[in-house]
Amino acid sequence: MPTEAGAQAAHRMSESSIVLPQLGSMETMLLYIVLISAFIGLGYGWYLVQKVLREDPGSAEMVSVAGAIQEGAMAYLSRQVKTMIWFVLILTVGLFFMYNGIYSRQAAEAAQMGNPVNFNPTSLAIGVAIAFMLGVFASYGAGYVGMGLAVRANVRTAASALKSYKQSLEVAFQAGTVSGMFTVGLGLIGATVIFLIYKEYAMRVLVGFGFGGCLAALFMRIGGGIFTKAADVGADLVGKVEKNIPEDDPRNAATIADNVGDNVGDCAGMAADVFESYEVTLVAAIILGAATQLDSAFTSTYGANAGDMTLKLIIYPLLVRAVGVFASIIGTFMVRGSDDENMDPMKPINFGFNLAAAVAVVGFGLVNYFYLTDSDGNPDFRFFAATLLGIVLALIIGKLTEYFTAIDKRPVTEIAYASRTGPATMILEGFASGLESSVWAVLAIAATIFGSMIIFQDVPSLAAYGIALSGLGLLTTTGYILAMDTFGPISDNANGIIEMSGALQEGDDKATRIVARLDAAGNTTKALTKGFAIATAVIAAISLFRSFIDEAKLFETGIQVNIPEVFIGLLIGAAVPFLFSSFAIRAVSRAAFQLVEEVRRQFREIPGIMEGKNKPDYSRCVAISTQAAQKELLGPALLGIFTPILVVFALGYSDPSKGAAALGGFLCGAIASGQLMAVLLANSGGAWDNGKKKIEDGLFGGKGTDNHKAAVVCDTVGDPFKDTAGPALNPLIKVMNLVAILVAPVAIQPDLSQGARWTIILISLAALVIAVVFNKRGSIVEMEGEKVAEKVKA
Repeated sequence: MPTEAGAQAAHRMSESSIVLPQLGSMETMLLYIVLISAFIGLGYGWYLVQKVLREDPGSAEMVSVAGAIQEGAMAYLSRQVKTMIWFVLILTVGLFFMYNGIYSRQAAEAAQMGNPVNFNPTSLAIGVAIAFMLGVFASYGAGYVGMGLAVRANVRTAASALKSYKQSLEVAFQAGTVSGMFTVGLGLIGATVIFLIYKEYAMRVLVGFGFGGCLAALFMRIGGGIFTKAADVGADLVGKVEKNIPEDDPRNAATIADNVGDNVGDCAGMAADVFESYEVTLVAAIILGAATQLDSAFTSTYGANAGDMTLKLIIYPLLVRAVGVFASIIGTFMVRGSDDENMDPMKPINFGFNLAAAVAVVGFGLVNYFYLTDSDGNPDFRFFAATLLGIVLALIIGKLTEYFTAIDKRPVTEIAYASRTGPATMILEGFASGLESSVWAVLAIAATIFGSMIIFQDVPSLAAYGIALSGLGLLTTTGYILAMDTFGPISDNANGIIEMSGALQEGDDKATRIVARLDAAGNTTKALTKGFAIATAVIAAISLFRSFIDEAKLFETGIQVNIPEVFIGLLIGAAVPFLFSSFAIRAVSRAAFQLVEEVRRQFREIPGIMEGKNKPDYSRCVAISTQAAQKELLGPALLGIFTPILVVFALGYSDPSKGAAALGGFLCGAIASGQLMAVLLANSGGAWDNGKKKIEDGLFGGKGTDNHKAAVVCDTVGDPFKDTAGPALNPLIKVMNLVAILVAPVAIQPDLSQGARWTIILISLAALVIAVVFNKRGSIVEMEGEKVAEKVKA
């Protein structure tokens, strides 16, 4: 049996320097089929855009409220792009110069060895930089399109609820599907076009596309999460607790900002998050498929067919993604509601998801049967089994998430009953539940990874490829998963629009019950999507980690924790998700403080708000949330990019190989603690939220009681947990992995001067100091001091 050591010894060049066998007519044809499937996905999405926009938007009052939400959401996203574009441009230029040097050096070394290369280093470096920009804009584009329709579909869902339960469910879900279709379409087009342009040299460019998608997702997740939860906390604490008025009451100045936040956080933010997960799992599978040709165990297994098999392993992930497009179309098309008021919206949604998953399994099973054959021409169903593991993991994650966060399950019931003794015991119960859920989630992911290793136990490189395939399988139905997620904020907004516009006739609460049911289902689908995103982040990170090992030339030495530099790297890596979460939660706290003070001020200074004689200034709260979110973007991004750079150069200043090993330890720590922290934050926050909803449904007297007020406090504590820090950890983990892959070839160069190393160390250290300083500025104490000074001056 081939050993891991034998496989390691076979790695003499990095995966990014692989030159693939020349694409044949079959591979080129399959790439065009994949490209066509991507355009079909976009076409289906465009068809649904037109279909949803033909629906009745309702009364003038409803259109007015929806217009304010739409204006705030689009203005926020435009401002975010303007804020971050300069940072993205600087990184684009930096990537060009870094990879121009790397590829020029590789070309020179190859020429010295008598094996001249056929590529232009400058052309490939430009390709990496452009691919990075395309990844950024594709990620932003997916979020922009999804949110752009969501802010138009919300009012149509509300208007439909006044007429038909069935129609309102279908309008909301079809609008959510648009986000899913554009995400998978743009992701597939980007990867496929890179292959068609660069052909056998595509591996040198592809990582830039994944990095761009991850970075954009990090920005959108952080910014959107801060905006939405600052507004949510501000609206709830003053409205529900202090003034005892309903959620989305038009007398609450923060209610428009709250509804805007649902779109920028849960629509645009999640679309970008899922896009980068979709793209990075695809990139990881392709890279690891290409790396099999460097493994002696693989070449001995497939013999003369090894080159052809490598090409098949590269094309297979793209074909699986193409199958997923059609599976998602079929699944979303079959979501049909009814006008029975007792209908559970999750039933048709779950039916559609199960159908999409079944179609996907059959689809990639057929691809495996006809395309992935062994040396004797027989189908090798190990690849099907590895991909199927991802589907199984999705089901397990779904059940775990449902158990720990669903309103009718024991953990949420325990949290709700804890409200009898106040918010403290509710917080303790929810936090304990979140801690436990992290353990079962990580064990499910570990079992999936172990399963892939067992399936390909004879060939180490295929075992790594199998892990990537499980991530690919988990997100096979990405179009459907994102449809479920975007359905949530659309339904939530519809609820708010009906409340704020006064659309209901006195005594007619049927539409309220309908949108409340849709909103509750949306909370469940959003929690499920977060669970999927967290799981794929870990699977993708593990897959990328093997690529890092190769780029850092660590296959022969491994990562030895007994080496002090490695252990230091491990400790720092484990600490980063904690510091990152601190940045995000503190940002929400400061912004929410400003929102609470502003809402209180308006109730105090604008006469007649409570009586309904005057309207509050909604735009002021939107402006505060927007400003706070943009101000906090830079710090977390600098933390994710420059910490791995500092680790590899600072701990390897005397011995580059120790720096590379330390960076490996850093990634191990970050992946482990990041996954545990993300699940803890997401599930504890979701459980507190549904504990509140259980009380609002009538437990212990329902709304307005002390139990309800305790639950609102817990929910506001959980808001930045589940919608800001927790989801943002997903792109953070992958950004740090991709930065490690990108910087490793530079860090391990023995001829890099000490002056250059110390310059990089000082720049990285300065960037991290800036990140911390940015997060500390504008503290609550400073804001209070400014208010006192203004009063004294007045």
